[in-house]
Amino acid sequence: MTSRDPDEVLARLRRLRESDAPTHGGRILSYVYDSGLGVLDRLAADAAELVRPVNGLDPTVFGSVAAMERDLIEFSRSAFGSPDAVGTVTSGGTESCLLAVAAARRTSGLPRGHGNVVAPSTAHAAFDKAAELLGVDLRRVPVDPDSTRPSAADVAAHVDDETFLLVASAPNYPTGTMDPIAEFGELALERGLPLHVDACLGGFALAWWPEPSDPWDLSVPGVTSLSADFHKYGYAPKGASILLHTDRDRHRAGYFATADWPGYPVVNPTLLGSRSATGTAAAWAITQFLGPEGFAGLVGDIAAARTVLLEQVCAIDGLRVVGDPFGPVFAVAADHASARPIDPHRWADEVHARGFTLQAQPRYRQSDGSELAASTHLTITPVTRTVAAELSAAMVDAATAARALPPIDAPGPLRELAAAFESGAVTVEDAVGLDSAATEAVLIGAGIDPHSDPARSEEALDIGAVIAAIDLLPRPVTAKMLIEFLAAFTNPPPAGTGTTVRAR
Repeated sequence: MTSRDPDEVLARLRRLRESDAPTHGGRILSYVYDSGLGVLDRLAADAAELVRPVNGLDPTVFGSVAAMERDLIEFSRSAFGSPDAVGTVTSGGTESCLLAVAAARRTSGLPRGHGNVVAPSTAHAAFDKAAELLGVDLRRVPVDPDSTRPSAADVAAHVDDETFLLVASAPNYPTGTMDPIAEFGELALERGLPLHVDACLGGFALAWWPEPSDPWDLSVPGVTSLSADFHKYGYAPKGASILLHTDRDRHRAGYFATADWPGYPVVNPTLLGSRSATGTAAAWAITQFLGPEGFAGLVGDIAAARTVLLEQVCAIDGLRVVGDPFGPVFAVAADHASARPIDPHRWADEVHARGFTLQAQPRYRQSDGSELAASTHLTITPVTRTVAAELSAAMVDAATAARALPPIDAPGPLRELAAAFESGAVTVEDAVGLDSAATEAVLIGAGIDPHSDPARSEEALDIGAVIAAIDLLPRPVTAKMLIEFLAAFTNPPPAGTGTTVRAR
């Protein structure tokens, strides 16, 4: 047996990590949720190491898993307003949302191949994934383009005899706006439907938010389930989330179980069979350490930083805050009421050049033809408070630089492709029907090479140009191209292509 020296292996991993966005220090305002407390990172790592060999598949063999899950469910149902709720610890928000849809589908009484979920257009894409995997329809209800808030009347208009679940967000991811959950609850009770609240993003911040809010959690009449992520504002490493139900039978409907095979009886509360207990242990340790008072203190830091940054955006001529956000996230768009509107993606690029990474979001055409503006998303965490003054200055400087620049445009070949769609020379079916190699050729021809070295930051993808391309092309086409890009980006190039990824 031959092997490398362990120190050499770890040294290479450290070199690879040098190209990653910084996960600590408040420099990236999406994807990661930094408490700013080193003690939480060490506690989570130590807890994860203690259960590293454990298989969460069978908590009757590994009783620590059942004990930690009981504590996490108890903590969560207290935080979210239902002392009798039952729940499941999952690997993340997408799994929690998918299981919520699956449980509602199984208890609906509808035959296979039937059924629909009704959700605002701002609901997370996890519900699109759930609908596709479960073979049901997702009806996205247009929201007000200015407030990004849906109305219960519009939701009601999309409900029919095959609707088996309503969805609301607390808050939505794109703009941080809260859905009118009490009104949705009234509709759910009136129609005899379950209502799921997706609080995956903000739940563990909203539960201790210092300002009063409209009711949004399991205490709201009509709300039957809620999801929230420990690996967001629970500050645990990926992946740990929770799905709570007010109804035991619907909770059990999310399980898979069979004894109809020659092996051991299979009982899975989640999509996974064998599963790591590390995320569960880290989340458990953090909730045990912080308790409600510790969470409230961290949320206070988030709210203070958010106030500073919102005020700064509002003071910049040419930018505006989208809608009326509540909680730890918000979005920024061009202010076309100004004589000098600023492209929010140019602005994000300029902020990035000054040391902070924001998240670009494309414009979105709703089913009624109205549009949600292109925007830049900011996720505020406790550590943001320590860099709020520096980030505010970067925002102002970036606005001055971006105001002098034209809006970001898609690469020429993709603009030509968009023109071909508009003229009818190429159809969506033509593009979606291309095989992998042909789709890759289109990407490379547009200057987007999926075989660039992921460990070289100087070869980073131009996200602004990608977002501009998404704005131009039909969405099924961009989905096809994004799949091809990411699949090729995370795979070695085919043998014999002459393409190599440089080792470091």
